[in-house]
Amino acid sequence: MIQRIAALATCYNRRELTLESLQSLLSQQVARAVTLDVYLVDDGSSDGTAEAVGLRFPSVRVLSGDGTLYWNGGMRKAFRAAMDGDYDAYIWFNDDSRLLPGALQKIIECAEEVIVNRPGVIVAGSMRRPGSVELTYGGLIKRAKGLRLDFYSVEPHPHHSLPCDTMNGNFTLISRSVAQTVGNLDARFKHQLGDFDYGLRAKKLGFDIVAMPGFAGECEGNSSANTWRDPRLPLRARWRQLMSPKGAPPKEWVLYTARHFGWRFPLYAISPYVKTLLGLR
Repeated sequence: MIQRIAALATCYNRRELTLESLQSLLSQQVARAVTLDVYLVDDGSSDGTAEAVGLRFPSVRVLSGDGTLYWNGGMRKAFRAAMDGDYDAYIWFNDDSRLLPGALQKIIECAEEVIVNRPGVIVAGSMRRPGSVELTYGGLIKRAKGLRLDFYSVEPHPHHSLPCDTMNGNFTLISRSVAQTVGNLDARFKHQLGDFDYGLRAKKLGFDIVAMPGFAGECEGNSSANTWRDPRLPLRARWRQLMSPKGAPPKEWVLYTARHFGWRFPLYAISPYVKTLLGLR
C-alpha cells in the first residue's frame, strides 16, 4: 500500500506558474490518509519564486540550485534528497502542470492495482492542452518499422490503464522498488531525455510502465518555434539551439541513441545534425 509519497519538482523564474501548479498538487484529496512531502528545487530564480513558495506553502522543502541545473539536474537533486526518506512512491511533477481534481487518488489507485501482481511500476499521468482534450504529455510506446523507430503518445483510456515503453515526467509516479533498482536520473543528461531514458531503463529491467486512466491534468505542449527544430531560423541560430542544453548536445544524444536504438543507433545519432544542416524539420 502506498502511504508515504514524495513529490519532486524543479523551477526557474516562473513564479506564478509554479505557485498555481503547487496549489493544484497540494489541494488534492485522497480517500485515505496519505503523507505527501514536496521537494522543490529552485534553480537560482531571480523572480522571488523560492520566497513566494515559502510564504504560501511552508511545508514545501525548497532546495537551492545555482541556475545551471536545468530540468534533469534539478529533478536529480530533488530525487536524491527524497530517496533518503525511503518513500513508498515518488512523483515527478512539472511546475507548469495543473492537476485535475482526483488526479492523485487515481494515480495511486492505478499504481496499487499493478503492484498487486508485479514488484514495481511507473505510472504516467496524461496531460491535455488547457481547455481541450488534446494530449500533450504522458505515456509513450516505441514502434519500429524498417530503419525507422519512433515514439508515439498513448491516448489515455477513460477507465483502464494502458501499457507504455517510457513516459514524459510531467506527473509520473515511480514506486519504491523501481527507484531502488533503477536509481536516480542519469547525471549525463542536463535538461531533456532524462525522463525518456529513465523509463526505457526501467522497462529493460522488467518493470511495467502504464498510462493511468483518463487525464491527470493540463499542460501546454512545447512549441518548436525558435528551437533547433524550427526550419525558419537561420542556420547559425538553429545550430546554436541544437548545441544548447535544451537541444541535442552530441554527448547526450549519442549516449541516448546508443543505449536505446539498437542497430539503428548510427542513423539516429547523426539525424538531428544532418536535418539542421539541410534545413529540414
